[in-house]
Amino acid sequence: MTPANRQLESSLEQLIDPICSAHGVELVHVRYLREPGGAVIRVIIDREVPGLEVGSGVSLEDCTAVSRDASTALDVHEDILPSGTYRLEVSSPGLERPLVKLADFERFAGHEVRVKTLNPIDKQRRFRGKLVGVADERIELDEDGKVVKIPHEDIAQASLVFRFSN
Repeated sequence: MTPANRQLESSLEQLIDPICSAHGVELVHVRYLREPGGAVIRVIIDREVPGLEVGSGVSLEDCTAVSRDASTALDVHEDILPSGTYRLEVSSPGLERPLVKLADFERFAGHEVRVKTLNPIDKQRRFRGKLVGVADERIELDEDGKVVKIPHEDIAQASLVFRFSN
């Protein structure tokens, strides 16, 4: 991701996060993508449900309300976007929820995760294993009995791994 894209996504997060809070949902992630049909802003929201270990308490009504208010805010703050035309998509995180913030990694400790790094760690950029937790701004991942410590700032992409049970 380019520094300009990172800055744009950070500005979008600052604009959309209070809207999510007002609707009682958590902003998980914002992505700005250039696609053949134009710019796309993808917003992922979640709601923690007591007693529900993994999953989302986000409803269609939550997505609609956040989309409506975020669209209005983006129209008012049109200077944030490089081009005025965009498509806004608001959704729940799905079963393989992205992990972005350190708090996400703390919350889902004990779960199986998939992690891709920006730079190789021991000649490896893709990891999969049980998330042990977070220490000193690093996530700790048990990969077949070997604990790998991955700096949070070096994570390009991370998500929960969902397994269907028989």
